[in-house]
Amino acid sequence: MKRFLTHPIGIEQGDVPLFADFENDGPMWTGSGPREARKRVKFSEPFRGVPAVQVSISLWDVDTATAVRAEVLTDRISTEGFEIVFRTWLDTRFARLRVAWTAIGEIAHEDDWDIP
Repeated sequence: MKRFLTHPIGIEQGDVPLFADFENDGPMWTGSGPREARKRVKFSEPFRGVPAVQVSISLWDVDTATAVRAEVLTDRISTEGFEIVFRTWLDTRFARLRVAWTAIGEIAHEDDWDIP
């Protein structure tokens, strides 16, 4: 469980296009085997500490001729941002993908003291 002090809590959300590989015959559309796409997201302002970040697929355009195999997760979460990671494998073909995200954590307040 992530506990917050009495500081203000900030929530930031976004919706990020990760790829559109059908447009340029990219690896998610034409490839096979293990494939990965990453995208760095930068917060509009830094959190005080590392926030909790959740991601979910908000749009997928996938070939249904084979099984749909996929995972979406976060990596390298910091006070400044994080990376969205999407993976698929075997013969699954993704044409395009968009990922929604939410970050929740403590934010700075004008009354905070910066004591070295």
